[in-house]
Amino acid sequence: MSNGRSMVVAEGSNSDTKTLIADFLALIKIGIVNSNLITAFTGLWLAFQFTDRHFLAELDVLILTMFGTAFIIAGSAAMNNFIDRDIDPFMASKKARPTVTGRFKPSTVLSIALIFLVIGEILLFSVNLSAGIWGLAGIISYVVLYTMWSKRKHVSNTIVGSISGAIPPVIGWAAVEPSLGFGAIALFLIMFAWQPPHFYALAMKRTEEYRAAGIPMLPVIKGFKRTKVSMLGWILLLFPLPFLLAKLGIVFLILATALNIGWLLLAIKGFKVDDDLKWAKGMFIYSLNYMTILFVSMIIFSIFS
Repeated sequence: MSNGRSMVVAEGSNSDTKTLIADFLALIKIGIVNSNLITAFTGLWLAFQFTDRHFLAELDVLILTMFGTAFIIAGSAAMNNFIDRDIDPFMASKKARPTVTGRFKPSTVLSIALIFLVIGEILLFSVNLSAGIWGLAGIISYVVLYTMWSKRKHVSNTIVGSISGAIPPVIGWAAVEPSLGFGAIALFLIMFAWQPPHFYALAMKRTEEYRAAGIPMLPVIKGFKRTKVSMLGWILLLFPLPFLLAKLGIVFLILATALNIGWLLLAIKGFKVDDDLKWAKGMFIYSLNYMTILFVSMIIFSIFS
């Protein structure tokens, strides 16, 4: 029989393990990893469908690409945490990060980031040269162009950051069709235009946090009204982009247009609301559902196209 002391120790050990896992998942931003893997898989899947190849015959390509992409996204996220550890303490939403709480030492975070980035690139380059190069492009655009440069200096930082967020579906496509195709460009443009209204909504909710951290986000520098105008413009830009994937069929185009109309109406409503932060939360939630529904529908309709 175990005594009370051993039971307490066991419970404490289990709690520490859970906390460590939670800290690790926060470090690599598991939510961002998962959402980007959806778009990467969509790019890979559509490339298989549009080139009349079957993924079951090339499972190695699928597995290596998905794991490689996951590793470089996780590594880039960890590097972001490492670089931003001086400003994150000023933001309430980021004070639980292990780089802020001290649960992970900076040297440990840097090691994890570099190891993940190297493993990810090895996996992508083992697929083909194009996938590896696009993986590097994603890393450089997020870590260097966004995190190290534009985020702290320019109000256009969100637009710069949108480059890296639009690259995962291109990596997926390049793994199957290295020369890329028109579909890869379409996916890049859709993801690129989707991100500003998505992140501006989040930035509105955290305006005071960004102000305290000295980050020149659009709501901080230009105010809410100017941010709403910009969000409206990017949503309008989304309208013609699904038609670049007309090969997916009329039902897909109707669905995509309906999603765009819904988002547009919600954006217009923003100019009349009394509670900007509540509206921004609704915009943020809609953007998440928009991206998930749109990309999952691409996969489904490609099967019947």
